Amino acid sequence: MVTYFRRMDAVFRALADPTRRRLLDELFKEDGQTLSALEERLPMTRFGVMKHLKLLEEAGLVVSKRRGREKLHFLNAVPIRLVHDRWVSKYAEAWAAELSELKRELEKTMEKVFEIYIKTTPERLWHAITDTDMRRKYNFGAIVTSDWTPGSRFEGSGNGSLIFEGENLEVDPPRRLVQSFRALWGEDVKSEGASRVTWEIEAIGDSCRLTVTHDQLREGANNQLYGGWPMVLSGIKTLLESGELLTTPGSLRWMQGNDQYLSEIR
Repeated sequence: MVTYFRRMDAVFRALADPTRRRLLDELFKEDGQTLSALEERLPMTRFGVMKHLKLLEEAGLVVSKRRGREKLHFLNAVPIRLVHDRWVSKYAEAWAAELSELKRELEKTMEKVFEIYIKTTPERLWHAITDTDMRRKYNFGAIVTSDWTPGSRFEGSGNGSLIFEGENLEVDPPRRLVQSFRALWGEDVKSEGASRVTWEIEAIGDSCRLTVTHDQLREGANNQLYGGWPMVLSGIKTLLESGELLTTPGSLRWMQGNDQYLSEIR
């Protein structure tokens, strides 16, 4: 709990500075930018931009990844989602919570990177990702099934209908899972075709760093494809660390619908 509040303090300190908020705005407009690209957008030296990016990375608001010789910076909305769940949503009406979804922060991009720290073991985290009963508790109630072998199919059902599907491209428990992903819950997302989701687990002390990369997305792709990741990662953290479930409107809607469906087929 002390570590959690320290990380939240770092988030609030990072957001307090207008320059760092400007950097987040720039990454919101165009994700995956280099240091040079960000430097051109701010009236300060390269060293100054580097210093602000370092503080944002330490707070978990920015994640950097190497792409060949370049280092790209990505906006990580998960800490903002945690702040929302802890301090905002419980004071808001259900309709207001839905309107304040952070999905719009994830628009118009080819790649999104999400990162979160969870106090658990790699084996337990892998189990939560691949076990049907565990998965539905934080993944909007989706009933996800697969044999989790390379080249095998996985699918997710909701309210008796197939809502997403894909193929397990790489399976390396308990470290790495790479999947193709195709959304099926509406005609607007079906037309987007397949994208790719990579789950990476790294043990750090008595905790794990979970990084989810959703890429191979069409430029300007429908944000329904990736806008729910902050809530999913917040949900898995809450479940593994406390055994409790998030009670956000979207999670409750899917969970209640699937509870009714499961009772009908049993």
